[in-house]
Amino acid sequence: MQQKNNENPVQPSLVIVVPCYNEAERLPVNEFVAFLNDYRGVSVCFVNDGSKDSTLEILNQIKGAFEENVHIVSNDENVGKAESVRRGVLYCADRLNFDNIAYLDADLATSLQECLELSKYLNDEISFCFGSRIMRIGSVIERSYMRHIIGRLLATFISGVLKLRVYDTQCGCKIIKRDLAIKLFEEPFISKWLFDVELFARIIKIYGRPDCISKMIEIPLQKWTEKGGSKVKITYAFRLWFDLSRIKRKYHSTL
Repeated sequence: MQQKNNENPVQPSLVIVVPCYNEAERLPVNEFVAFLNDYRGVSVCFVNDGSKDSTLEILNQIKGAFEENVHIVSNDENVGKAESVRRGVLYCADRLNFDNIAYLDADLATSLQECLELSKYLNDEISFCFGSRIMRIGSVIERSYMRHIIGRLLATFISGVLKLRVYDTQCGCKIIKRDLAIKLFEEPFISKWLFDVELFARIIKIYGRPDCISKMIEIPLQKWTEKGGSKVKITYAFRLWFDLSRIKRKYHSTL
């Protein structure tokens, strides 16, 4: 696993947080290595969430090849995606000097390159950018029919709860300006998987409903590919309504 000594134009100041739990069999190591070779201005922060397999060893191998661009946070026990992302974001905000902090799923259903492209939408006005799995001409969105149906039902309900016209709150590609990220991830989340909904609720609380829309932008992805081995089971569709109700109760004054 070696670096290439090629020069690249200056890239946006971006660090990407990647939560990992038992990812040894499906972590796309070659994609991470190729990206880190090509984009020296971008770093990746892996959060090992108490994995029981050889995930941490693989992450250390990647770090060994990219000492300056790869960072590892390791949880002693499994705490779930929400808390892992939170710890990764706060680690990056506290110890690394990046203007923007993103997070992506470890399977790279959304590619690292597309995450980087989306980060370029952040500017003096836009503080929060997120990908959206919209099926349209020219895009490649590969998703099982059942998960698509559940996703659309959930998205419709979430839009009603948030009172925002959001097409896809649950896409695992979010990019946030550092100062906002510190505020958004300061407190733990209610749900291990629906923490994205809380992010929107917190943005509304921070900026106020009239101004929050001008601070965020939803960008249709060019490509998103559902990978096997998802940690979110289809049976969670029954529990998520309970989590949503808890979120709604907590942020009732905001929403």
